[in-house]
Amino acid sequence: MSAADQAFLPAHELARQIRDRELSAVEAVRMYLDRIEAFNPALNAVVTLQSDAALARAEQADRALTRGVVWGRFHGVPVTIKDCFETAGLRTTCGFKQMADHVPAADATVVSRLSHAGAIILGKTNVPPLAADYQTDNPIFGRSNNPWNTECTPGGSSGGSAAAVAAGLSALDIGSDLGGSIRVPAHYCGVYGLKPTEHRVSSVGHLPDADLPGLSGVRASLRHQGVYGPIARSIQDLRLALQVIEGPDPLSPAVPPVSSIEHGEVRPRHLRIAWCDQLGGITVSGETSTMLTSFASRLDRAGFEVHRTAPQGWDLEEIWRTWGEIAGAEIGVACPVVVRALLRFDIWRSSDRSWMRHGLLRGLRLDLRRYMAALARRDRLIAALESFLGKWDCWLCPVTAGPAFSHRKSGTAIEIDGRPIDYFNAAAAYTTPFNLTGNPVLVLPVGQSAAGLPIGVQVVVRRWADERLLAIGELIDPFVAGFSAPGHFRGGDGTAG
Repeated sequence: MSAADQAFLPAHELARQIRDRELSAVEAVRMYLDRIEAFNPALNAVVTLQSDAALARAEQADRALTRGVVWGRFHGVPVTIKDCFETAGLRTTCGFKQMADHVPAADATVVSRLSHAGAIILGKTNVPPLAADYQTDNPIFGRSNNPWNTECTPGGSSGGSAAAVAAGLSALDIGSDLGGSIRVPAHYCGVYGLKPTEHRVSSVGHLPDADLPGLSGVRASLRHQGVYGPIARSIQDLRLALQVIEGPDPLSPAVPPVSSIEHGEVRPRHLRIAWCDQLGGITVSGETSTMLTSFASRLDRAGFEVHRTAPQGWDLEEIWRTWGEIAGAEIGVACPVVVRALLRFDIWRSSDRSWMRHGLLRGLRLDLRRYMAALARRDRLIAALESFLGKWDCWLCPVTAGPAFSHRKSGTAIEIDGRPIDYFNAAAAYTTPFNLTGNPVLVLPVGQSAAGLPIGVQVVVRRWADERLLAIGELIDPFVAGFSAPGHFRGGDGTAG
């Protein structure tokens, strides 16, 4: 097997090869470092490297194996980490200019757990400033590009994460998701992404939800809607990564012991699948609709019980506005008055007229009565979705209105089949509802557009049924295109493959 082929192996297979001494950890690290040197200039996905430290750690991993010691499930596997998670001794910026030289003293919980499971941290992947956009660009490192078409965005805010995994620069990455920031990049870059149930994974050490230089606000203000999960090239990798990073954290009392409504074995012939290709009147591209319709038909022909439906009485305008009010209030309370005013002005002057924008503006006013009313609406909307999902094993729906869009000023309308769609609506209308409700969501790569850009699908299940979600994902995964390496990144030396 060539080095290029090995670079695109799922992380669990790479871990097996290292454990079985078919490949050394040092060889694996050098393989990815070589690919980063060759391919990253075109993508700007990996923004901070620790080559020497990664190689030293790989040597330790190989020596441990000679003694019969296996550190964990990812022993010797090179991974990257979104530049919002603090990494001890390694620069962590959150794409925020005031933090350009920030070097944390401790690891975020998810980073610590990955390291204890044997993973080797290569470096950090790019994000928009304060992880607050659906494109990845910031004043410290600049713009990241999509490996399927560098004139397009890889999405945000985990855009560098998804681009690195898709291009074979990393075996696995950990992202975060307040409004689609794992799922949108996974969809745009043609990889797998998992948004776990809210509070299943600790937020400790994730920025900007911590003390920031230049933002002397309230620590840990993001109490709702934000989640943390893996981006990978296979569902099995998502499962292994979740098992490593989930669970109680003494520093985060909101994370309970891992609960389970997994309901045992998932049997294909008894699987009831709901699906839709449109929500709330937000148009999706013709190719997206065709792709989802074809996927549903394949599942139906395979013997699954498949019905086109969506929750009744689920008011999408109310959902989008409520998401914005909660997110805006919790972001705003962490910001000094001047910063909060600048945020409101930037959102206000945007040409975007979506309900999400409207909600964010209302939330940033920090009206406590309005915030509490939004939380009460959230409870009601969670109950409505849980009731719907109680009748179905999963629900399939689009990730965004279309495939990855071309680079543009944030907030500028996005064209879908020649029609301009508000920025938030085009990028986040289908993801933010599940941040509001806290349900676990899996993104599968379904296929590609005529222009060769990936198209994914969201798979949604009841809260806390994360393991069941992954089991369902494995059953329906054979009916999607799955991961494939972008053509220009298949070679081993920076040339087209």
